[in-house]
Amino acid sequence: MTITLRPGSTVMFTGDSITDGLRLESADGLGFGYPPRIAGEWARRHPDRPVTWLNTARAGDKVSDLEARWQTDVLDARPDVLSILVGVNDAGSHTLDPDGRVIPAEEFEAGYDRLLAPLAEAGTELILIEPFLLPIHGVVEAGDAVRIGERERAAWRTDLDPKIQAVRTLARTYGAHLIAADGMFAELAATTTPEHWAADGVHPTPAGHAVLAAAWLRLLA
Repeated sequence: MTITLRPGSTVMFTGDSITDGLRLESADGLGFGYPPRIAGEWARRHPDRPVTWLNTARAGDKVSDLEARWQTDVLDARPDVLSILVGVNDAGSHTLDPDGRVIPAEEFEAGYDRLLAPLAEAGTELILIEPFLLPIHGVVEAGDAVRIGERERAAWRTDLDPKIQAVRTLARTYGAHLIAADGMFAELAATTTPEHWAADGVHPTPAGHAVLAAAWLRLLA
């Protein structure tokens, strides 16, 4: 099953910093990550089918942050296709959340469900990208210079796995297109090094963004 983009379609990307990609500093508002790669490749392939590309992602966002702005950031734009990548900030809150609260997988899934329901009802094509965490080595900086080592990443992974499963469940529930990014990056990391794809285990390198863009483009007709 593929997505057909017709002339004049509106495609929106949203989520956290991986999708944000410093979008407010970019001329086209798409940032410097995988969204502009997708838009550029589409324009190269199909100059006869111009598409409006939007990016409303914000660095640091969790599902609850998206939900607070969902009407104005997403629903009011009435996208024909909505691509969402969120979840890594909902996990590992022992390192990322100042209040130290662990967000249960059930709460994550319920909030994510509330995001998708009105779009599915409107007939929007949905693309869900799994959150992912690569098994990099050593200590890295995360967020506001929080230092994360092997033990913290192991706990982060334990918290993230049920949320990845929740995204898979929601994709089945809504008949959404799923990009299985966690498994995809795990396979790639086994052939090179994890740092080649995401230097801190979370934020993709240019190579990592290229992988996401290629997987996304495979969904299009």
